[in-house]
Amino acid sequence: MSPRHILVLALLLPGLPSFALAAEAPPARGLTPYEARIVAYVDAHQAEFEEDVTAAVRISSATEELGGVKTMGGFFREKLAALGFDARFVELPASTGRAGHLVAVHAGSHGKRLLLIGHLDTVYPAVPVRREGSILHASGVGDMKGGDMVIVEALRALQAAGALDSRRIQVVMTGDEEAPGSPLAVARAALLDAAKTSDLALAFESIVDQTGTVARRGSITWELEVQGATGHSSGMFSALMGSGAIYEAARILDEFHDTLRQMDGLTVSPAMIVGGTEAELTRTGGTATGKSNIIPQRVLVRGDIRALSPEQLAEAEAKMQAIVARHLPRTSAELKFDEGYPPMPPTPANYALLAQLDQASRDLGLGPITAFNPRDRGAGDIAFVSPPLPGLDGLGLPGTGEHTRKEFSDLSAAPAQVKRAALLIYRLTR
Repeated sequence: MSPRHILVLALLLPGLPSFALAAEAPPARGLTPYEARIVAYVDAHQAEFEEDVTAAVRISSATEELGGVKTMGGFFREKLAALGFDARFVELPASTGRAGHLVAVHAGSHGKRLLLIGHLDTVYPAVPVRREGSILHASGVGDMKGGDMVIVEALRALQAAGALDSRRIQVVMTGDEEAPGSPLAVARAALLDAAKTSDLALAFESIVDQTGTVARRGSITWELEVQGATGHSSGMFSALMGSGAIYEAARILDEFHDTLRQMDGLTVSPAMIVGGTEAELTRTGGTATGKSNIIPQRVLVRGDIRALSPEQLAEAEAKMQAIVARHLPRTSAELKFDEGYPPMPPTPANYALLAQLDQASRDLGLGPITAFNPRDRGAGDIAFVSPPLPGLDGLGLPGTGEHTRKEFSDLSAAPAQVKRAALLIYRLTR
């Protein structure tokens, strides 16, 4: 890259140094004849891509559907094996409660060693697949079976042009990205092992507009348990009965809201709550019993925190514990934090990858690619390996309604995404 295209220091986020392209954008260089062959393959095989994506989203593979996740792994194992990858499904111990991961290795001796990251699982089981023009309605079409197929189709285009033979590429598609197994050291061992023999990491979560993801927030879960005295509701607010567990839980959550929303880039979400004389809560639901004339004894709340840095996360945890420690009469509460996803910080190396993606996009005539604001992006598997690896995310299909039962993607965006990915991989591995 010439001096006039160097990366210059900027401030994308308060307190977080990052880098941006110099004001003078790189000119489009166009494609070499060899690169044009890669692009031509993508245009000629769009129908095949769409058929494969549709087949993938018909397989129900919510994180807890262990058989479905394995089936999904087998679906992509066959496609990668056909491209010369040594592909296998690595099962996780039953104690983790998760199925495992697809790991595929393409041995070679040429260029940078790339790690391509996807995931097999979805938040919800499969819903009936529906097609309206170029719009495909299906669970996981954007998050991220469409992104997984971008990986496969980009590699197919490289193979068709003779550009895959000597490349050193690993593909890891985790089976529990939406709800990782525990302990994380076991659940992410395959991904961490792949990173040890890689130089760069590219992840294929959904693209947002014309952006690339150079930083992501970290995410951990938390659980609040509130206890109170119980008895006849006529005793509420008395010295004997106090305020009950639900009032105490409401006080805590209200103070979370007022205090933590002041922290820039941080979100704290209470996702589920149950309360009554008895209450139980699982990862995906809960039960409560009680009556209107009984003071509630127990409340359980589960949610997550998303933070820009480990320091911000620690500050939020300390503030939450201080809030919990202040009790209404005759109540008590305990707040616990679980392990989760680390943040992916913006680094000069990540922005250098973004610059290469931006150049590839311009050379394809697809316009510039800018950095996506990590305040608006959740956690992702790439954060486990970047750092230390330079990393770039957001290379998959666009998605709308992700993490809902109304998810859909516009398949007309697929050729552009596959072309960008294929050209980037080709140039990184020359």
